[in-house]
Order: sequence, then C-alpha cells, then structure tokens
Amino acid sequence: MSRIVIIEHDLLMHSLLAEWLTAEGYRVHGLADDDAQTPPPVDLVIVDVYMPRDLGVERLRSARRAYPDVPLIAISGQFRAGLDCAGPTAQALGVDRVIPKPFGRKALLHAVRSVIGLPVLDMG
Repeated sequence: MSRIVIIEHDLLMHSLLAEWLTAEGYRVHGLADDDAQTPPPVDLVIVDVYMPRDLGVERLRSARRAYPDVPLIAISGQFRAGLDCAGPTAQALGVDRVIPKPFGRKALLHAVRSVIGLPVLDMG
C-alpha cells in the first residue's frame, strides 16, 4: 500500500488530509515535528510550511533529513493562489510539488498522484 507521512501542525487540517488520502486508498502516517522515532518507510511526505519563514524552511530540511530519498510536497498558506505546482517555487524549496492553501481534495489528490501515482494495494 502506498504510504504517506503528513507533517502538519494544525490537527484539523492534518485530519482532513488524512481522511482524503485514506479514502483514496493511501496509508497515512502522522508524525510530530519532534518525533525522535525511526521513521517508517514511506512513499511520500507532505509538509506544512508556515511562517515565520525560517521555521518553515527548517521543517523542510528536517523532513529531507528524515526521508532523504522520498518525494516531498510542501503546502502553505504563504504560497500564492495560482502557483505552478511544480514550478520555480518547488525547485527553490527542493520539493517535488507545492500546493497553496486553501486547497481542495481534488488539488491534493492531483499533486499526490502526479508524484507517486495511484495507491498501490496491499495484497499481503
């Protein structure tokens, strides 16, 4: 099964993202920012990047250290509407996609599928 980690400080937003992804067949893991446990093997990490800016950049760096070879999607209310999902902002942040908040289920699923494809079903 395709596994996704969500790093989101807002519990309501985290729950909503997890609900949308789980309904589509992805397995969702949520880790606290300071979670010291060994990260589970995952296919994608979704990271909330919030202000102040340095804190958001550090959160991305921390996610990259914890999951060095895993694609990242950054979400933020600081990104402007209409932002190119895979354009210069994503490249500058070192992520695979960016999604400006607020966004809907369709935008999230489109970004996830464009990075890791449809969920892989667990046959075991």
